[in-house]
Amino acid sequence: MDRIEIKQASLEDADMILQLQIQAYLTEAEIYNDYGIPPLIQSFNEIKQEFSQQIFLKAMKKGEEEEEEGGDQTMTIVGSVRAYHERGTAYIRRLIVKPEYQNKGVGTKLMQAIEQHFKFANRYELFTGHKSTRNLHLYQKLGYYEFKRVPVNESLTMVFLEKYNNHNNNQQRKGFLDDRRLLS
Repeated sequence: MDRIEIKQASLEDADMILQLQIQAYLTEAEIYNDYGIPPLIQSFNEIKQEFSQQIFLKAMKKGEEEEEEGGDQTMTIVGSVRAYHERGTAYIRRLIVKPEYQNKGVGTKLMQAIEQHFKFANRYELFTGHKSTRNLHLYQKLGYYEFKRVPVNESLTMVFLEKYNNHNNNQQRKGFLDDRRLLS
């Protein structure tokens, strides 16, 4: 997936990201037999509002063919993730990858990029459904651990996962030890 580039999305990308979100979440809807899940019924105005409150990243795939004029390569959005920071935690939401690009490293690149964007956070948190085994596998592979389950209805339980930013914790611990040495 060396043709994938991660960039911050802008409001101009909202419509394309919303369309991609619907494509990507259809498999989730099938797993739970529920086509009324929030990612499938989110409106354009709602996603526009989220752009003002969260950081959106997009995975762009460079086109195979160069355009005839200028030689620029076309770029297509094949994935996205969004997050916001509150009280030391980066809350990661709606990791989406175009179905034909799933299981090819795009989701991993997006997760690494959003964590890097919020590298100052002490902790990362996200959630997925209990039957979403591919999502759970990816998040666990990236170092996330389950910390709670919340039943939503008889067919869905949300699994909340977290990951601590060891770099920040090590930096804080080092600073604390340096301060103690100065006081001795």
